[in-house]
Amino acid sequence: MQCFTVMTGVAAPMPAINVDTDAIIPKRFMKTIKRVGLGVGLFADARFLEDGSENPQFVFNRPKFRQASILVAGDNFGCGSSREHAQWAISDFWIRCIISTSFGDIFFQNCFQNGILPIVLGRSDVGKLMAYAESVDNPVLTVDLPRQSISNQSGTLIDFDVDPFRKQCMLEGLDEVGSTLKKLDQIEIFESVKHHAL
Repeated sequence: MQCFTVMTGVAAPMPAINVDTDAIIPKRFMKTIKRVGLGVGLFADARFLEDGSENPQFVFNRPKFRQASILVAGDNFGCGSSREHAQWAISDFWIRCIISTSFGDIFFQNCFQNGILPIVLGRSDVGKLMAYAESVDNPVLTVDLPRQSISNQSGTLIDFDVDPFRKQCMLEGLDEVGSTLKKLDQIEIFESVKHHAL
């Protein structure tokens, strides 16, 4: 898993609430267990019109958001089913950070397992970031995980909280399995002692 330390990128606003995992990656794209190549299906029903052409109104099709790597989302983002293909599609589209007031519980946990930083902020702070993204020509933000801050060229805008264990895993590029394997020596000692005790 790729480490997450400090990233700078364009922030795209998506104010819609209750965006579920079926909207994030429609089920017709879930015919693979590969983690790559799913970006084409990300928000496919909204990104494209019935004839297959781009929907010019969709945020990622607007010129200034085409290179977005940060998503500022509405309430309860990622609700619905637990499909991990949603995170794979987001990651394959090069989005590394999602900011919202709330997330679907399983979606939130799966983000950390796939190198995506989900940040929970109050409604006023999310609104501030959405307004910034819409109002400037080049809405670049810097997300600093070690400092737990979000800033623009003018300086720090917002501080955020993150679980210390999840933070350390992101900084080291480890999912839960990788974090456990760091303690392999201790596990082997424990298993050896237990075996001899039997």
